[in-house]
Parts: sequence; C-alpha cells; structure tokens
Amino acid sequence: MTREKFDKICAELTSTTHVVQWGGASVWKVGGKIFAICSNWGEGQRDAISFKCSELSFRILTELPGVVPAPYLARASWVQVRDASTLDEEDLAAHIAEAHRLVASRLTRARRAELGLA
Repeated sequence: MTREKFDKICAELTSTTHVVQWGGASVWKVGGKIFAICSNWGEGQRDAISFKCSELSFRILTELPGVVPAPYLARASWVQVRDASTLDEEDLAAHIAEAHRLVASRLTRARRAELGLA
C-alpha cells in the first residue's frame, strides 16, 4: 500500500486528524490519540504501516512474515507491516479501520459524542 493510499483510507474514517512528524511520518489520530502511522522507521528505507490492534490480532499478525511488533509501540499491541505483500489492501484497510475503532472506543463518552462517534 502506498503512503497516498494509506492517507486516503485514514482520511475517510470519522473525525480523524493528520500530522506529519517524527522525521516525516504520516501520523493519523482520532480524538487526539494515534491509531495509525506510515513511516520509514526500522529496517530499510521503504514505508511501513503501523497500527493499533487487539491483543489477539497482535499475536496472529506477528506470526505472519513481514509483520513485526511495532518499534516503541509493541507493548500497547501495535504491529508494523514491513512487507506490503503480506496483507492485501482490503485487509490492511480493515485493520486500519479497526485500529480507529479501538482507539476511539477508549475516548470518553462525551468526547466520542463531540466527535460524532457515539
């Protein structure tokens, strides 16, 4: 998945904001909390996509070739997809949408209502 496609998928989710930080990483947030990142951290110079996931998804995804615990974020059940051929775009988009849902669900009820996420 290209960075442009990644940004398009994230932008289509409800109440997201985008910032470029940490040396050019494309960082997507909901309610001020990060749910997905596209960066060239780690091995190689290609972009890798990191996202929040459930503990079960974390265990399953990190068993796949090309998916590793995300640097600096693995303890919070984040994975990093380093090989674009590991997950097709549809699956990756579904994981990003789930990351958005997981992070949004941790916001207060009032904040979710304010953002139109109730």
